[in-house]
Amino acid sequence: MKILIIEDEKPAAEKLELLLKKYDPQTEVLSILTTIEKSVHYLKDNQQNIDLIFLDIQLTDGLSFDIFKSIKVEKPIIFTTAFNEYAIDAFKLNSIDYLLKPLSFEDLSNAMDKIKSMRDNLPSEEISQTNVTLEKLAELISGKSQKYKNRYLVKIGEHIKSISVNDIYFFYAEGRTVFIITNENRKFIVDSTLEELTNQLDPQKFFRANRSFIINFDHITDVVVYSTSRLRVKFPHEFEKEIIVSREKVSDFKTWYGGE
Repeated sequence: MKILIIEDEKPAAEKLELLLKKYDPQTEVLSILTTIEKSVHYLKDNQQNIDLIFLDIQLTDGLSFDIFKSIKVEKPIIFTTAFNEYAIDAFKLNSIDYLLKPLSFEDLSNAMDKIKSMRDNLPSEEISQTNVTLEKLAELISGKSQKYKNRYLVKIGEHIKSISVNDIYFFYAEGRTVFIITNENRKFIVDSTLEELTNQLDPQKFFRANRSFIINFDHITDVVVYSTSRLRVKFPHEFEKEIIVSREKVSDFKTWYGGE
């Protein structure tokens, strides 16, 4: 079996590899990766060669759930985690197993036996519901379902107005000031940074196109090639500045825009 290990603690990764070799000397560990960024790049190029992924939840550069925002993973995963039994028990119901740190050979053997049984008896697509499983596990770990903002309050003179996210074309930062641009082509100051907004908004609906813009999928009217490596996004009303998807975000934008 060809296995990818994503684990930022070197002793834990080495121990896992030793246990895997003990379980099956023919096991091939393709690579040991330590960050979200490295994992995304590796999976984009090599996923077809992988049989199983061992994934630590907490990595050097964040939670490993972020990997799945950048790429669709179609291989079964066994998590290595130290989260509570409630989260783990619910996680097991989704047909993907876990190893509780510190690792034991008995736990590893049981998890590997389960994966082997699944591979032998189910079509591969039925054991690869990774994205759904990750979302449910993330909810359990946090203790609540992820709730995204659906309205923002803005001030107009002495009045306060509530704006639905459905009516927002995009958010635009100018220096330290962030504006909402609405479907009425109106401009309001919002008391949040783009970084805060990125965490508050539904990532299926909103995308951080560059340092200055977060755009709403529902109002995009056109996307055109801008130079050789960037894209220009258009909305029903012309804005004072062009909305350009930065070069490093073009690949992620295409995935998001294509609904992958």
